[in-house]
Formats: sequence, structure tokens, C-alpha cells
Amino acid sequence: MKAQHPKIKTQLFSCGFFRHCTRTVLSPTTPHPPPLPFSSTDSLPPSLSLDSSPPAPTQPDPPTHHHAKPESESSSSSTSQSFTQWKFALPDSPILPYPQPEPDPKPEPKSKPPPPPPISSTNLQELFHAAELQLSVGSHPEQLAALQLLERSLVPYPPPDPVCPPELMRGLVRNLKNKAGAKAATKILLALCLAEGNRHVAVEAGAAAAVVETALELEATSAERALAALELMCTVAEGAAAVRAHALAVPIMVMMMGRTSARGKEYAIGVLAVIYSGGYGEEEAVAAAPAEEVARAVELALKGDCSGRGRRKGAQLLKALQEPLQERENLDPK
Repeated sequence: MKAQHPKIKTQLFSCGFFRHCTRTVLSPTTPHPPPLPFSSTDSLPPSLSLDSSPPAPTQPDPPTHHHAKPESESSSSSTSQSFTQWKFALPDSPILPYPQPEPDPKPEPKSKPPPPPPISSTNLQELFHAAELQLSVGSHPEQLAALQLLERSLVPYPPPDPVCPPELMRGLVRNLKNKAGAKAATKILLALCLAEGNRHVAVEAGAAAAVVETALELEATSAERALAALELMCTVAEGAAAVRAHALAVPIMVMMMGRTSARGKEYAIGVLAVIYSGGYGEEEAVAAAPAEEVARAVELALKGDCSGRGRRKGAQLLKALQEPLQERENLDPK
């Protein structure tokens, strides 16, 4: 018969050590880890001795209502917190960046070749003679080649002498009406008219009338050069007389004031000033528009884009236009 051992009644008690351990989380942010459990050889502290009576039960804290999170959400948040609290130094990436191709350097704009040196008088006479033959009896391509040669030789350095041959000037005047050669012809005509001797030759060759008749058909820059040459031709007596005698001179100049740039307006106003000034002492038959209409056109042109010299010429022209109006009012008082 087995001996029955008396039953030992064990009393459960709450251990403060385990209670503290269950509430502490070992994490990277904990500055000091909790103490480890005591071994069997270590002496227990007085508060944890077996002889001491169990601590008095404490009243539970009032329940607080917390929204319970799902288990998956809480675990993921704690995991993310534990990972984000560590800061890892990123090692240098062994993958080198892909080399970007260097952009091609912009091609430098090609500079224009320098103009040829000034041509001597002897060579210029030979050039005039050769160009005169080509413009007189040459084919159309030969005439264009002659104009290009004259442009390269005369435009950079306009020659003061010798005087242009009349036949060569007539060839230039004919090319003013040629669309292919008009641009070069206006450049050459302006370069030649810078010398006073060539202005007489140009007027005799009919250049003044040709500019008046072709001004509206030329391109903008070519028309400006042609008007500049016409104003220079008006500085000689025969040139002013030829412009005053032309029936289309005034209406064409009025139209050119409204369609050209500031320089073109200046040249057109200068030609009109020559027509209405009468400063050459001759009574040419002037087929002109009424002075009132010309004055209104000049005032309208001066309100727009106009150069300083153009405004001074316009003021002189308005003064010249007002004089005949005042004389007419004095003769016909009402």
C-alpha cells in the first residue's frame, strides 16, 4: 500500500520580476536593457524573498477604451518601427553612372570673306570697259555676271573717279527693270552716285525717271537704295528738274512714305522737299498733287517711325507746303 504524501498547498503569487519583464520591450531605442533573471546561486533581494508575504493586490487601473487594431496591422507597424529606428549607412554603389554623351559643339558661323582691296583707277577703267561690253551685247547670264563683278568692286569702296561711262550707266538703268539684276543694279547706282560727276551721267542716262517708275516694284531694301540714289541725283540741277517734270514723282513718293522704313521715308520726304521747294530758280512744269494732300501724308508719316533727319526734312517740307496755301488765302479773301 502506497504511502500517501500530504498534499502541499502552493500559493500562487504575482512576481514583480516577470511582471516587469513582460512590460519591457527590447528595442533599439531602449537605453538600458532590463536586468536578466537571477541564477540559483544569487541571493534574492529582500523584496523577492520567499519569506516575505505576497504584496497586497493593487486595484486595477480603470479600463481605457482603445480601438483594437487588427493583428496584422499591429505587427506590421511594430516591424516598420523597429526597422525605421535603425540607420544604416549606405555603401558606395559599385555601379558607375552611365556616361552621358557630350553635346556636339555648335558650328561657328562662317564669317564673310573680307572685301577686295580698293581697285586702282587704271584697273577701274578696264573694269568699266569690260562691263560695258557685257551689259550692251552680252547674254543674260553674262550681264548678271558683270553686275556681280561691279558690285564686288565698287560697293565696298565707292570710287570718286573716273566718271562712269554713259553706256555703262544706261546698262544699269535697264537692269533696274530686270527683277534678277535689280538688287545689284541699285547697289551699284547708289555707289556711283556718291560722286557728283556720276550724278550728271545718271540723270542723262534716265536714272531719275527709271527710279520713279520702278520704286513700287522693287524689294524693300532695293527700293530704299534707289530712293537714296534719287535724292542724290536731285542735288544737281538737271536731276531736280527731271523729278519735278515727272508726272508720277509726287504720288509715287507719297506712296513710298507709307510703305517703307524710317530710312525710306527720309529719302522720299527729301525728294518731295526738292519738288516743292523750287530753290533752283527755274519754273518747271510740276505735275504734282495738291499741297493739302501732300501735307496730310507727310504729317501722317512723321507720326510713325522716322529718323531724326527725316523729321527735320519733313518740317522743312511742311513749311514749304504752307507758303503757297497762305498766298492763295491772301489772294482770295472771303
